[in-house]
Amino acid sequence: MTHSHRDITELLAAHGLAPRRAFGQNFVSDPNTVRRIARMANVNATDHVVEIGAGLGSLTLALAETGARITAIEIDHGIAPVLRDVVKDLPNVSVVVGDALELDWNEIIPPGSSAVVVANLPYNVATPLVADLLDAIPQISRFVVMVQKEVALRLASSVGSSDYGAISVKVAYWATARVLGDVPPSVFIPRPKVTSSIIEITRRETPAVGPHIAPQQLFKVIRTGFGQRRKMLRRSLAAIATPENFENAGVSPESRPEELNVEQWGRLATEIQKNHRP
Repeated sequence: MTHSHRDITELLAAHGLAPRRAFGQNFVSDPNTVRRIARMANVNATDHVVEIGAGLGSLTLALAETGARITAIEIDHGIAPVLRDVVKDLPNVSVVVGDALELDWNEIIPPGSSAVVVANLPYNVATPLVADLLDAIPQISRFVVMVQKEVALRLASSVGSSDYGAISVKVAYWATARVLGDVPPSVFIPRPKVTSSIIEITRRETPAVGPHIAPQQLFKVIRTGFGQRRKMLRRSLAAIATPENFENAGVSPESRPEELNVEQWGRLATEIQKNHRP
């Protein structure tokens, strides 16, 4: 049994709570939506699912129905006791109170194990959170998360798209990504002013580029290029790249950053790296 709109409003009123803008709280109040996300997650009793921003437990309850082991993370110390009460009779759900950006993820998902992140991510932390977890926590094999639609498009966009940017290349380095569908504002309390999208990000067995350059060096070059995305790369990378770097990488210096896929960025960054070797 998942939460209805009435359940959410009654839980908030009974505990003297209200959605907090500082935490980007928009609670899903539609059972069909949370069950849809749980179906898209395609998890079962053999899986460990980590939910970030569990809130009052709408999605948590739907995920629990799959039989998966659920770790529900909630930052709000006011909401957390209500969440614990909601899931108290569910043996496959445990609650962790803390900031997902600061928790020790190796305790949540021990090295050598794996987990799927399934969540209605707070709008204000979705991009840095996905980026950080892709960078640092290889135990996360997949994400099925709901985010603001424009964020989903940036995370999953391909080369040449107007949505394509540095974060798109980072995601492509670590994973493949696709948008699974949209979610209207009407299913949330409070109702946001934007449409949300559900996105699936599946980690690659090995990064798309390598092993000739470290990820941090690659991403530094990418950020520099996209820092002046309207300029040709020979201008935006003038301080670090030589004409020979472009030639050796097989990349036109007249290209703009959104015209390079992750493999081309990898070749160019590898050549640039040679400039700084002793």
